[in-house]
Amino acid sequence: MSTYKAIDSRKVTTRRLLEMKERGEKISMLTAYDYSAAQIIDAAGMDVILVGDSASNVMAGNVTTLPITLDQMIYHGKSVMKAVQRALVVVDLPFGSYQGNSKIALESAIKVMKITHADAIKIEGGSEIRESVERILSAGIPIMGHLGLTPQSINKFGSYAVRAKEQAEADKLLADAHLLEELGCFALVLEKIPAPLATKVASELTIPVIGIGAGGGVDGQVLVMHDMLGITQGFSPRFLRRYADLGSMMTEAVQHYIADVKSQNFPNEEESY
Repeated sequence: MSTYKAIDSRKVTTRRLLEMKERGEKISMLTAYDYSAAQIIDAAGMDVILVGDSASNVMAGNVTTLPITLDQMIYHGKSVMKAVQRALVVVDLPFGSYQGNSKIALESAIKVMKITHADAIKIEGGSEIRESVERILSAGIPIMGHLGLTPQSINKFGSYAVRAKEQAEADKLLADAHLLEELGCFALVLEKIPAPLATKVASELTIPVIGIGAGGGVDGQVLVMHDMLGITQGFSPRFLRRYADLGSMMTEAVQHYIADVKSQNFPNEEESY
């Protein structure tokens, strides 16, 4: 398996992501929710670390992303920021912290930025959250947009099926992508949409487009850390590639430890004072 070593140790910024798109360099993005994992991921050379509301699933055990609160996202964001030196860190605004009220949206974004010291925030939606986008950007806070399958709207969608397969929804997604760019978003995530549509969006926008289940024609890719490392086992969509099986490795290690404790093999004399 090939590995990557970052040759540029400079802090990744929104401007540098744009430069990467302009020269055709793909952008790597992965989630992290705690200090230890973020330290490893950052040192490995990751371009962008997303403190995702997927923490609701993989950290808190919720079925959807909806239950996680703003304060919980801030806790995770603050923990990650203590570890990161190079990557651009983006924190998700959770469900209920920006939809329908642009004043609350601005307050939520400012709270995240002031307490976590993150580099940017991410929010889901297009024209329906225009006022929130405008108000947050007016405060100088960078926004990464998110279109396609938007997990915070799962109750509206009714399933996690591929989005924008029909022409009307595809047309709206393309229009929303252009709108988010025009408003001033620095990047866009496209989740679980047909690859040709994602390629079209990426080719028409000047800002970077990051895909998850959106094919290879976009400017970068993002995955959930727990999924790609095999810590979670019950989630296996087509777009997910597992780069390790840490779930099995951890189980084996824990069972080995239990056996050593039960047999009085641990601790031995060298491990005692």
